[in-house]
Amino acid sequence: MRANRQDKTSDVAIIGSGFGGIGMGYQLKQAGIDSFVIFEKAQDVGGTWRENTYPGCGCDIPSHLYSYSFEPHYPWAFRYAKQPEILSYLQHCARKYELEPHLRFGCEVAGAEFDEARGLWKIRMADGSLHEARFLLSAVGQLYRPAIPNIPGLDTFQGEQFHSAQWNHDYDLNGKNVAVIGTGASAVQFVPEIVKQVARLDVYQRSPGWTIGKVEREFTPFERKLLDKLTLIHDLDRARIFGLTEVLAYAYQGHQWAERLVTQLAKRHLHRQVRDPVLRRKLTPDYPVGCKRILLSNDWLPALARDNVEVVTDAVTEVTASGVRDASGAHREVDAIIFGTGFSATEFLAPMEIRGLNGQSLREKWKQGASAYLGMSVAGFPNFFTLYGPNTNLGSGSIIYMLESQQRYIGKMIEAQRNEGWTWAQVREDAQQKFAEEIRQRSENSTFEANCQSWYKTADGVNTNNWIGSMLEYRRRTTQPQFDHYQIQAG
Repeated sequence: MRANRQDKTSDVAIIGSGFGGIGMGYQLKQAGIDSFVIFEKAQDVGGTWRENTYPGCGCDIPSHLYSYSFEPHYPWAFRYAKQPEILSYLQHCARKYELEPHLRFGCEVAGAEFDEARGLWKIRMADGSLHEARFLLSAVGQLYRPAIPNIPGLDTFQGEQFHSAQWNHDYDLNGKNVAVIGTGASAVQFVPEIVKQVARLDVYQRSPGWTIGKVEREFTPFERKLLDKLTLIHDLDRARIFGLTEVLAYAYQGHQWAERLVTQLAKRHLHRQVRDPVLRRKLTPDYPVGCKRILLSNDWLPALARDNVEVVTDAVTEVTASGVRDASGAHREVDAIIFGTGFSATEFLAPMEIRGLNGQSLREKWKQGASAYLGMSVAGFPNFFTLYGPNTNLGSGSIIYMLESQQRYIGKMIEAQRNEGWTWAQVREDAQQKFAEEIRQRSENSTFEANCQSWYKTADGVNTNNWIGSMLEYRRRTTQPQFDHYQIQAG
């Protein structure tokens, strides 16, 4: 995709061209707002679905729900879409809804500062160029900065090493001895693929994850034709999936009977797929289901049970020139190390430096944990909104549904400014604090703050990432902005 890069000012500037940025662009056009740009550091749209290309990469939400409500009837090939297909979908949406003229590729935002006197955001690019906009919207998401653990000796390793989000497709894994460090959602997808190639695979597991199966397959030609001709079937399936994910989310919110039911399903899945009692004990979590992201896979557990795989539960203590040493003292020589250690999800917007009123730093404000009113607005940062911000991730459900709720809300805020002529609006500190306190109290009763290590929480164990209600509740609460929760600066 090519895009014009000549303008230096706009009404709205959006950072990121994944599902957040593309959906926001669509919403602005629906509102009749055409003065906006979407800054993208890469050379194509896609966000995390452009960056992650590891073997087996795909979505763990069925395609019929993991899509925009304004573009639902896409001819998905798989029930759970694969990465190339999702990327193609985003490219398709950008073309169909004429967002290409608004895209600015190769534009990495380094930071932004609010000019109170003029009511504008001054946006600084990595190349030193500047752009000014009345509204600044971050659509960079939560899962975009690969997290690589600080392991002693890592820089001495003589073999190949890379993170799953930076997959080296030029490296031939055939016949190699490989160490995989981390057993999160990415590893669950790529391990079953590479285990077929490698000679030996050592999987270093900090803690196991609850796993349940899924109906993962390609649509048959008959099913595809039926879905294309009778779109009502497509819509009904979307509603069915939505209902199932809401039921699963209910189990995470302190409803113990539902939690026990999901736990039993996961245990039955484990018992069916892993016959070795020693391995089964290694793969049985000691924390409530939902504390960490639940893993949906039919082939993860069987992959770990293969003869050429060893699941290591002793912590990694050192990487040497030729291999990995664990806490028991065992040293395993390997040709390559692959990190499936996820992302620095609690470090929202880093490494960008965003400064609001009186030059205050958003990074400093969020030093003890990120917080935003409805996950979108931060006191002291006028006309600034985050998409997929703090406490808007889901333990179960489609983030696209959440994003569309936010995009409509932000669109209404921008429309209100245009219609009423105010210069800027910032959320009131008391409204943000009240919301943060609600999140804190409700999180205590959920599985998200149970005794486990997960990317949902800060190092202090505070849930800064996950929404604690249903998707329907969030949609209801973001249907219409409550302007009394904002301080309005008249024009």
